[in-house]
Amino acid sequence: MSEVGVIERVGAESATKDRRTRPGSVAIFLCTLNGARFLPLQLASFEAQDFADWRLFVSDDGSQDQTLDLLAEFRKKQRAGRVEISRGPGRGFVANFMSLICDPAIKSDYYALSDQDDVWAPDKLSRARSFLMSVPPDVPTVYCSRARMIDENGRELGFTPLYKKPPNFRNALVQNISIGNTMVFNEETRRLLMRAGADVNAAVHDWWIYLATMAVGGRMFFDPVPTVSYRIHARNLIGSNRSRLSRAQMLLRRFKGWNDLNVAALERIQGTMSAENRQTFEEFRRARKLSFFPRLHGLLRSGIYRETVMDNFGLALAALTGQI
Repeated sequence: MSEVGVIERVGAESATKDRRTRPGSVAIFLCTLNGARFLPLQLASFEAQDFADWRLFVSDDGSQDQTLDLLAEFRKKQRAGRVEISRGPGRGFVANFMSLICDPAIKSDYYALSDQDDVWAPDKLSRARSFLMSVPPDVPTVYCSRARMIDENGRELGFTPLYKKPPNFRNALVQNISIGNTMVFNEETRRLLMRAGADVNAAVHDWWIYLATMAVGGRMFFDPVPTVSYRIHARNLIGSNRSRLSRAQMLLRRFKGWNDLNVAALERIQGTMSAENRQTFEEFRRARKLSFFPRLHGLLRSGIYRETVMDNFGLALAALTGQI
């Protein structure tokens, strides 16, 4: 079966069916692009979940391998309407995830993000759902967790950092502590993201979700228990165990551009920020444009910080060199 044929056939069927999940269930957002090598393991981990009331929404960004055939076969194994496949926007992984998150036709209580090459722990959805159900539904809330890192052959490489400080907007402005492939969030968070729009051009989709949620006074819970085996490829730029020196070098090289994107994205929801966070954001945004001493003073006033001493050293260096 051709790749185009799969999308056209599934798209035609999905246009006529109800895309709302049942109350309390989870919509999984999976973005794919030439993921055939590892995709079967991830799909199998969906089936192995101890919470079974989920539906899968896939956005494929133009795969040329067997990805779409594998998805079509997986869809045949599931009950009618459980798996839906659509064509992605073709503008990179951030735009691909945002196209699913902001699709108004998909309705659920909770939304889980998935990469194509990881493996979920069997209790991933149930752990996330249990926490989210404990929070009032009108509070934007995100669950994320630590991850077990594996290489391309499935060998364990270690674990992602275990952060000690609570999630905070002043941290989110200059650091992403969230891990997108572990994220599950509620409907109120999704409404916030839809308000900003699918075309938001943030640095990374998970950082954007962390930023937006903290900006409006929402909650993010960071589970210390790993719920995902996160596959690290040799080419990975984000999420790998780079040395402290290489992280600092990357921070200086790319940090200002990332902040430019995030500031522009935050301006879309500035009116919904809490008063305290709006003031922090205005101080941060204004200080970035100032000359040396006013810039340092303004950034100190904003209260921004990163998690570790070394990370804060890199932040200070970026501020000193105007790369913030």
